Amino acid sequence: MWALGMALALGASSARSDAAAERPEVRIGVLAYRGAERALDEFSPTLAHLNRALPQRRFVPVPLDPAALAAAVAGRRLDFVITNPGDHLQLAAEFGLTRLATLEGRGCAATVASTVIAPARPGHPVRLDQLQGRRLAVVSAEAFGGWRVIWRELQQAGLGPKQLPALLETGYPMTRIVDALRDGKADAGVLRSCLLEELVAQGQVLPGEFIVVGERKATSSDPSCRRSSRAYPDWPFARLPHTAPELAKRVTAQLLAMGPAQGQGWTAAQDDAEVQALFRELRIGPYEYLNRTTLRDLARDYWGLLAILALGLLWWLVHAARVERLVRRRTQELTLALRAREAAEREARRHREERDQFARLGMLGEMASNIAHEFNQPLAAIANYAGGIQRALDQGRAGPDFIRSGAQGIAEQAERAAAIIRRIRGYVRRRGMQPAPQDLNALVAAAARQFEPLARLCGVRLDLALQTGLPPVLADAMDIEQLLIQLLQNATDAMTQGATPAARRRIEITTRRLEGAAEVAVHDQGPGLSAEVEGRLFDAFFTTKPQGLGLGLSICRTIVERHGGRLWADGAEPPGATFRFTLPLAEETRPGTSS
Repeated sequence: MWALGMALALGASSARSDAAAERPEVRIGVLAYRGAERALDEFSPTLAHLNRALPQRRFVPVPLDPAALAAAVAGRRLDFVITNPGDHLQLAAEFGLTRLATLEGRGCAATVASTVIAPARPGHPVRLDQLQGRRLAVVSAEAFGGWRVIWRELQQAGLGPKQLPALLETGYPMTRIVDALRDGKADAGVLRSCLLEELVAQGQVLPGEFIVVGERKATSSDPSCRRSSRAYPDWPFARLPHTAPELAKRVTAQLLAMGPAQGQGWTAAQDDAEVQALFRELRIGPYEYLNRTTLRDLARDYWGLLAILALGLLWWLVHAARVERLVRRRTQELTLALRAREAAEREARRHREERDQFARLGMLGEMASNIAHEFNQPLAAIANYAGGIQRALDQGRAGPDFIRSGAQGIAEQAERAAAIIRRIRGYVRRRGMQPAPQDLNALVAAAARQFEPLARLCGVRLDLALQTGLPPVLADAMDIEQLLIQLLQNATDAMTQGATPAARRRIEITTRRLEGAAEVAVHDQGPGLSAEVEGRLFDAFFTTKPQGLGLGLSICRTIVERHGGRLWADGAEPPGATFRFTLPLAEETRPGTSS
């Protein structure tokens, strides 16, 4: 068909008469969307008018498909072009075409629109969005009224790139769309508006054979044509850049002066803003660059968001710097506070050690009479041994064995006095705790022996009820001895100051094994403890003794807790009160345990 059109044009050109040969030829390219013959017939009134109005030139139509039309424009083989508005926009952007006039009153189509048809069968689509997943017949994916006009409507109906129907390109002429639908190759097809009515009028399509999908309401300018899209300006008559301006002016004047012929006329060039909007939305043709997003595009399109992000980043940097400064300042403050706390703890520890030392000295004062009594015994024994040896020597009865026995007794008593002195010096001297596995029963018995002379002076009897087979405990012998003596002293004071009868003055010391520890209990027969006294018993400087310092039990609790044990009082066992403390077993203490 295309070859036939070209042959007609070329044949007409070669068969010119001698008179016609003197007339310069003006070639007008015509987009033949329904075939070359149809294009020649459709625009023959326009060509005839120009040939009559401008007899000094010969206007020759050249029907071409879109690709051939673009190639002819690029090769400067045409002077004017008649094409659809979409094709004109692309040619104008690429080759600089200029619109001279716009077609009007062409049959029943005053404007360009598209109609989507589907066979009138059950399940046919009614709305445009129902074309999703279906096969859609179009003449070409590059066609303006044959696809792109409907593409825009589909996109605005909510069908994105992945939801668009599958396209079946039939090629020109557009009547092939009808054949594809009848053959079942497609579910719907796109026609130029008014083509359906023309085909029905010509008998090529039966009335009611096809339905219109997404039909819009008819307008006053186009009442008889059913369509599925908005309307666009009709076909333009445009000139190429190399066409003489004078010729373009004369042609334009004659087009505007042309009266309606076969329902065809021309008017002033119409604004193609709506066509440009279509190409811009679809990002095709002159606006294809929109698909290639650049940093400048992002800055232009999203400058508001980028400004907000920049302000947010700036705020975050300022906030981070402020937080960093606050953290550093707070860290310095915490460091100074920790140093001050450590200094305060060291000072408190020093005062506590001094307090403990003073308490030891106070206890030593209370035990002075007991110490003197202990010293009297070895000193008296030494004096007796020495006097006996002296008398034996004076009487001449001192044999070697007698003198050796007396000297041995003096040495034993001197060692006993030295042990008393060492114990007193160790008790008074400040030193660190030295825990080691100890026999708890032996520690209790040693403390009882040391305290027994003072107990006898006060008329107090000491009773020991020690559980056999106790495992060793981890303890400092000197600290535990001090602890036991303090508890025994308190029990004695409670009975002597509380007017307990001499017959009932008894202190019972018991030991027993617990889970992971050993317990010592010191029970007296004194007046017991009130609830108020029991609640403050271990507070520093709290005492019920007229001359007491209030440090003894506080020091006792410190000693026990340093060993990892616990000290408490039970005043609810009449008569008297019971003080209990626990010490961890040496066999269950992990190596490296700090005391």
